[in-house]
Amino acid sequence: MKREYVDVTIDGREIRAPRGEKILWVALENGIEIPHLCALKGQDPPWGGCRLCWVEVEGRGLVTACTEPVRQGMVVHTDTPSVRRLQRRALELLLADHPMDCKNCPKRDRCELLKWMRFLKVKVPKDLRPFPEKRYPVDTSHPVLNFDPNKCILCGRCVWIAKEVVGCGVFDFVWRGYDIRISTFMGKPLKDTDCNGCLKCAEVCPVGALWGK
Repeated sequence: MKREYVDVTIDGREIRAPRGEKILWVALENGIEIPHLCALKGQDPPWGGCRLCWVEVEGRGLVTACTEPVRQGMVVHTDTPSVRRLQRRALELLLADHPMDCKNCPKRDRCELLKWMRFLKVKVPKDLRPFPEKRYPVDTSHPVLNFDPNKCILCGRCVWIAKEVVGCGVFDFVWRGYDIRISTFMGKPLKDTDCNGCLKCAEVCPVGALWGK
């Protein structure tokens, strides 16, 4: 089937894009940066959990770029005051519950959280009420994969990649509200799951929650 295209404008640039493609991927593929932490190309439906990829669409208002498809004649702005305000607050909420042990983090040179902190000029917030303090043991039981649930930002990437790409379903969301987190089935150690050691979950983890040995 022949693919259809539409003409959109992003930050003043006229772009021809596949009809139905999400704004985020159209922008990124054309060198226009939009902060994001949970989105993965091919994820359908998109998770949309990090709430970092806000953009402003003329005639529609503020939308998340990972969930909004492009349409003919669409005009998108990625750098308005409203967009930046929402992005910065979303990032601050993530940072308020994230252990900033950057010096000892295995992903300190590839951390996407740090990348967007620099991009948005955001620091660890001082004005937010602390989240309930809960710390979990680091799982180093697996021969090739480590898991630190304390550094997890609930982006859902590992859940999707394990279920939809690898087909092993090692991780999933458990509980709700403040208690929500990523876990193995019944909280089993990684060595007792069906993890095959492919490390694809570690590859897509944007922070230091999952890493290979």
